[in-house]
Amino acid sequence: MAFLGIDVGTGGTRALVIDAQGTVVASASAEHQHFASPKPGWAEQDPRDWWQACGAAVRKALETSGIRAEEIACVGFSGQMHGAVLLDASDEVVRPALIWCDQRSEAQSVELEKLFGRDALIRLTCNPPLTNFTLTKFLWVRENEPQAWARVAHVMLPKDYVRFRLTGERAIDMADASGTLLLDVAHRRWSKEVLAKTGIKESLLPALFESPEVCGKISAAGAEATGLHAGTPVVAGAGDQAAGAVGMGIARVGAVSATIGTSGVVFASTDRPAMDPAGRLHTFCHAIPGRWHVMGVTQAAGLSLRWYRDNFGAASPGVQKKDGRDPYDVFAEEAAAAPAGSEGALWAPYLMGERTPHLDPNARAALVGLTASHTRAHVIRAILEGVTFSLKDSFTIFEEMKIPVTSIRLGGGGARSPLWRQIQADVYGHEVEIVAAEEGAAYGAAILAGTGAGAWSSVEQACDAIVRVAKRIAPNQKDSATMQNAYRSYRKVYPALRQVT
Repeated sequence: MAFLGIDVGTGGTRALVIDAQGTVVASASAEHQHFASPKPGWAEQDPRDWWQACGAAVRKALETSGIRAEEIACVGFSGQMHGAVLLDASDEVVRPALIWCDQRSEAQSVELEKLFGRDALIRLTCNPPLTNFTLTKFLWVRENEPQAWARVAHVMLPKDYVRFRLTGERAIDMADASGTLLLDVAHRRWSKEVLAKTGIKESLLPALFESPEVCGKISAAGAEATGLHAGTPVVAGAGDQAAGAVGMGIARVGAVSATIGTSGVVFASTDRPAMDPAGRLHTFCHAIPGRWHVMGVTQAAGLSLRWYRDNFGAASPGVQKKDGRDPYDVFAEEAAAAPAGSEGALWAPYLMGERTPHLDPNARAALVGLTASHTRAHVIRAILEGVTFSLKDSFTIFEEMKIPVTSIRLGGGGARSPLWRQIQADVYGHEVEIVAAEEGAAYGAAILAGTGAGAWSSVEQACDAIVRVAKRIAPNQKDSATMQNAYRSYRKVYPALRQVT
């Protein structure tokens, strides 16, 4: 018995096969060929491209695994959140999807705040209006492309479009639906109040399911496109953040993950829909029935280091001879030579505005506190520390909200660098853990598939059975004290920047 997880990302789609022990048997990816930014801040993809990539990735994963299609007991999905896929009555794509990072709907976000009142909308959906959320994208199309909107018969999110092509069923999970601004997150149902006031018909929306629930079966057309066996059950799955958290074992109250990819996410499992009245954190349904999560987001986490690499990252004379090495490994080697706290240099990582805690799309990044004695090593370390300080802002809000933190597991690029692991332990002032199979959202999707197939009695039981901690890193007491002082200084940078940018 084996389980397939499919993750529809931004750059590509990944298919991953695990066995009943949670061992990864095979994985494969296929890139997405189309990404468009017709204007600054716009981001669009063709949903049909995701479907083609899904077929290619699944076929390759099956071939690599040596497992027959009939041995795949269930299929699970994860995917990029917040995208707006619009279909007509013939199920044809009406226009390219506005994806998660599209920022064109600021006017619609303001309109929603005026229509509902910010506090009222947070009470209804647990979240404030933001350009990232799907509803604002629907409203933008309705207001700016009325002829296109008039054709719309069905709406869905990216992974749900791919699953629709695979099964013929229109479905969405609670976790992904939480990022639409249309879900009553506290009660796990579409918000009739929001639908009525915004004029979005419920008939446009897919049916709601819990993440490990079976919501369809592979159709004949889906089998032909992917090589899967017709009739194989498919579960609802989850948005990439919730699925990734499942893959890291973030299932029970007190379990927290800190993941550094292009963006950074701090994700805490809760047993209630814990709301931040200021809207600085997202409050969503978890991929686990009866659970919720709160999530803080740093827009430019790993992106900060990539920006530095692309613009200033030619290897310094001392390491130029090490050609062929990953530049991030070179950066880490250099940064390790600088002391904790970077001798006063601070990086505010607001290259793409900021979500948590500032909710400011116009925030700007800055490198401050430099002296003539600072070196490139100090600057690189300051970037690593500044990104981590930004993530610590989420932990600070957790403390305000009395959300318990008993364990912290690291994911993404920040989990692969020993230096960045230690910096995170020191900044958070808490032991951090690395899991043995850090395979991302596709692994969580496969766990959800296995749960749906009955291999485990619950998502929690699956995580207990197969997610294992490989390493624990304790904070260095001296360096941690230095980092707490530096964090207090960091907290003063944003208010100062607001005065000059």
